[in-house]
Amino acid sequence: MPKVSNIDIFRKREQPTVSIRTRTNVEHLPMLIGESYCRIADYLKELGELVSDVPYVAYYNMDMQRLDVEIGFPVSKILPGKGDIHPGSIPEGNVVSCMYRGPYREMVSTYTEMANWIEKNGLKPTGTVYECYYNGPEYPENELLTMIVMPVV
Repeated sequence: MPKVSNIDIFRKREQPTVSIRTRTNVEHLPMLIGESYCRIADYLKELGELVSDVPYVAYYNMDMQRLDVEIGFPVSKILPGKGDIHPGSIPEGNVVSCMYRGPYREMVSTYTEMANWIEKNGLKPTGTVYECYYNGPEYPENELLTMIVMPVV
């Protein structure tokens, strides 16, 4: 069973971030995510700052040939930007979330289940989906832990 938590709704506080927003196709995404995390981590080290939560990718669309993504880390306060690394935030609001375990390519069933839950509960997704990564490529695919977060109104 890939879903390791119930689908649930909660209110999230605004969270400052540093991130890189770009467009890519799905085939290049894993390499782009790895490179971006390394660049942001180096920048945070340069500033003497630490991350305040696990890394994330925000998906502003689901066009697999031209994904609009924000790759970043939550931080404790608003930080200055540098080049294409920008300060920002994950907005405050209600979110529906679920913890998923397994290969990234097999998350679609959990996404579908969450979308059905949202509709059944009379909510509307805002369009941006966040994936928060609790571990990474050093783990076996079937042990990858990803929190899927869908802001709703």
